[in-house]
Amino acid sequence: MQLAFNLDPIPAPEPRSSPGIGKHERVLEHHGVRLVFTLQRSRRRSIGLMVTEEGLKVTAPSWVSLQQIDLAVLEKFDWVLKKTQMLQARQQRRQQTHSNWRSGGVVAYLGRGIELQCGSNNMPEARGQVWFEGIADAPKNGDRLWLPLPPDSDVEQVRDLAQGWLQRQAKTCFGGRLDYFAMTSGLRPTSWRISSATGRWGSCTIEGKVSLNWRLIHFDVSVIDYVIAHELAHLKQMNHSPAFWDEVKAICPDYLKAYQTLKGLSPGDTPAVS
Repeated sequence: MQLAFNLDPIPAPEPRSSPGIGKHERVLEHHGVRLVFTLQRSRRRSIGLMVTEEGLKVTAPSWVSLQQIDLAVLEKFDWVLKKTQMLQARQQRRQQTHSNWRSGGVVAYLGRGIELQCGSNNMPEARGQVWFEGIADAPKNGDRLWLPLPPDSDVEQVRDLAQGWLQRQAKTCFGGRLDYFAMTSGLRPTSWRISSATGRWGSCTIEGKVSLNWRLIHFDVSVIDYVIAHELAHLKQMNHSPAFWDEVKAICPDYLKAYQTLKGLSPGDTPAVS
């Protein structure tokens, strides 16, 4: 999340700030909110603001005064606050997701919670392999995924085995939905593959090659359908113009709710299981 802007004439007075904490840190107070940021001098020609998981980082030319830098940060205070809150919420979701990769943890699969169980469900065909136990009359989070691991297995072991199963389900599910939309819309990619990209849910190249992030398998099928429709629409419109969104709607008329579901989420985020 990065923002850069050119320098305009800076008015007085100087905002309230401290000399800084540490070698490259500064502190501002605005409307009762204390903002700490890291300042880095560089040869760039403008002031740049970037919000990361480590906090706000400001890069500025060596000739720019501290007053100018402080006022530039305050000018974008609402933007910084919004991005910081988004990152904090994302970190909390990821921490929660990380703790769920254990025996007894619950993760999302096609919008439904499944409980991870390490051990055996005493079914001969399940021994030594991952086994999905769907319970038709169970509540929303009643299904189980049995993993051939000791009950005290660590997070990495549980996550790797469960995610391997989820990726295989994603390949089957996405392939079936692509075939469905090929029949209903007449649009078919030249090829497609499962992706593990960290920054996007899907992509389509100018050659018509589609990639779909396997983590979509955490979401309801309606969300998967929206992303597929989005990428198929690029086969006709390699942009995000009004004509493109008309194509998305033609392929998937109810796409808007799914669009809102994914808005603000990255592939590192999985839907909450309630």
